[in-house]
Amino acid sequence: MIRLILSVSLLVQLAAPLLAADIDLTNAVVLTPPGIAGPEAKAVQMFMEEVEKRSLVHWDQKDSWPATGPVIVAGRAAGVRKLIGDRVTLPENLGDGGREGYAIGTATVRDAPLVWIAGNDPRGTLFGVGRLLRELRIDRKRVTLPAGFAESSAPRTAIRGHQLGYRPKTNSYDGWTVPMWEQYIRDLTVFGCNAIELIPPRSDDAADSPHFPLPPLRMMTEVSRLADTYGIDVWVWYPAMDFDYANPKTVEFALKEWGEVFRALPRLDAVFVPGGDPGHTRPKVLLDFLEKQTANLHKFHPKAAMWVSPQSFNREWLDEFLDLLKTEPAWLAGVVHGPQVRIDLPDLRKAVAARYPIRDYPDITHSRHCQYPVPDWDVAFALTQGREGSNPRPTQMATIARHARPHTAGFITYSEGCHDDVNKCIWSALGWNERQHVKEVLRQYARYFIGPAFEERFAEGLLGLERNWTGSVLENAGIDKTLESFRAMEKDAGPAQKLNWRFQQALYRAYYDGFIRARLKYETELESGARAKLGEASRAGSIRAMADAEAILDRATKGPVAADLRARVFELAEALFQSVRAQLSVRKYHAIAVERGANLDTIDTPLTEASWLKKQFAAIRKLDDESVRVARIAAVLNRTDPGPGGFYDDLGDPKRQPHLVRGAGWENDPAFYKSSLVGFAFRGYGPDSGTPKAWWHHAESLYDHPLTLRYPDLDRGAAYQVRVVYAMERRSAKVRLSGNGKYEIHNYLAKPFESLEFEIPPAATAG
Repeated sequence: MIRLILSVSLLVQLAAPLLAADIDLTNAVVLTPPGIAGPEAKAVQMFMEEVEKRSLVHWDQKDSWPATGPVIVAGRAAGVRKLIGDRVTLPENLGDGGREGYAIGTATVRDAPLVWIAGNDPRGTLFGVGRLLRELRIDRKRVTLPAGFAESSAPRTAIRGHQLGYRPKTNSYDGWTVPMWEQYIRDLTVFGCNAIELIPPRSDDAADSPHFPLPPLRMMTEVSRLADTYGIDVWVWYPAMDFDYANPKTVEFALKEWGEVFRALPRLDAVFVPGGDPGHTRPKVLLDFLEKQTANLHKFHPKAAMWVSPQSFNREWLDEFLDLLKTEPAWLAGVVHGPQVRIDLPDLRKAVAARYPIRDYPDITHSRHCQYPVPDWDVAFALTQGREGSNPRPTQMATIARHARPHTAGFITYSEGCHDDVNKCIWSALGWNERQHVKEVLRQYARYFIGPAFEERFAEGLLGLERNWTGSVLENAGIDKTLESFRAMEKDAGPAQKLNWRFQQALYRAYYDGFIRARLKYETELESGARAKLGEASRAGSIRAMADAEAILDRATKGPVAADLRARVFELAEALFQSVRAQLSVRKYHAIAVERGANLDTIDTPLTEASWLKKQFAAIRKLDDESVRVARIAAVLNRTDPGPGGFYDDLGDPKRQPHLVRGAGWENDPAFYKSSLVGFAFRGYGPDSGTPKAWWHHAESLYDHPLTLRYPDLDRGAAYQVRVVYAMERRSAKVRLSGNGKYEIHNYLAKPFESLEFEIPPAATAG
């Protein structure tokens, strides 16, 4: 018996000409049109304040031309043209470049530099200011601009936003004060964000957080007000969580509750209701309810729009939802595609009437068990860094954003905290123009948020952090190089950088990754030593061999490695809690759960099979017969040996899945609709459970797409059996196994997370 064992045009000058001197704006005056007000005035205020806080350079604001010195003219195009007059010849089409667009140019007037920012509309002024902020070299008591910098641009995507949920489930937002919220809104607009999405006081979350500085509705109102002052849109993600919306009393309650939230918000442009997670209402009932809520919404915000997603719908409900949309209800403004939607964006766009725009709701915040998991993530990082660790994924986010863009009117990303800050800026920048080079966006990010001196190093460091999570941790020496580069930056950093949460967050990741690699190398060596001792059982005796092996395994905790790296991780965790309220531990910082970014609590998670080995030792010691004990030890050492002519596949390990049909792959199918992906099942079955390491990760497929293995070199005359372990991430899921699509090996069964054996029908291997 042979066994198979399966365990709009963008013109950018990237650098100043080699022979041209930078434009010195340190002593500039900011000139704005008389009577400037509203979001346009707020944009100029932001411009001046952000420069001053970084450089200590104070610019005066005037509405008439100064006698001397550099001048920065900022405002809408008509006002800029009037202020500059005949001093400089401006483009004839100034202000005609599209909604939210701007033009930036430089010139010389009376031997003094002139920089002008002309917005096509108030938002254009805001985004023009943001673009110039990203290009300026802002140093202490000095502000310069590369000579000849000019750009004329308008966004290619209409909706460019991010969800900012003030609720306990988030790993930092719930501790933010109103000034912190304003700063973050500023930071997002600098990269082109034109919308934020809030969460109501009642959602799938606890009612209170120990971190709240204000009650939820009060903070929601304040953030809505802040967004309005900058002139950007406010959305609300509003789940329909009540039990029965076919019940008039439930509808009456919900209309009153939602109406109180609508009434409280100074600005509200749109409401997005997910079909599920949370909520579970049949499409016909849900849409009838939302028609009533739309009328309720219009009492308080007459122009606000209602959007809905088919999130979490099964096949029957999705078909019902799409059939209902064919009637084209007039109250519905658009459809949202996000996590847990059974069909991909291109197919949803084909299925939904053209009158309804589709908004993307991409999950940029999670790293595993999510819409866009880290491809082929090493189990060591999946165990320790967890689902919501600091996750700069710039090139992967660019792939995902570019994949989605042709099918949508834009996006508001799903975020649970500031750990995904780099991802937000990548999405915003590529939402403006998806042709931008990722490395240049990262340079702008580093230059603006960290400082010009760190522009290239920090940008490359962020790419290094992404590469850390590629491939095997043991084989990825780049992890150590990334840590070295960040330690060098840390050594060169001044107080402004060391107190900067973005700098701290990148350091935290670099140290954490470096520590995990050091631990994994050490513990893997210990495990190899322990297994070598077990191999001596027949000569040294089983009891002695197991005792020696266990003593070697215990060195992982009794003589731990890289204590200096671990200590620095804890110091940076404290710094992040102080600077940005990052809750990296449940006990120390009152995170709501380990899965919600509290990876300080998982930093010492075992990374090898030590627990499983010790569990085997305990069972073997109970046996009386020495020969049986030695045989059991041999079985432990040879657990993955399928015997002559057999095959062993560890389907969660990309290096040990040669027979797995991967499909289109994540680059072409980033949400894995038609590709296999690596998944993890740690809840009760991780390293502390006494299960083999191969059981901690697995291959999986989504939405009934078959998971396929192909074995081309079978012996046609042999009889085969399969030994398989099915993972239990979703306990309700069932699985069946067939050969060649027509020979049943077993019918649907629940996943018991234990080793099962089945005979393979001879006809399946006879061809």
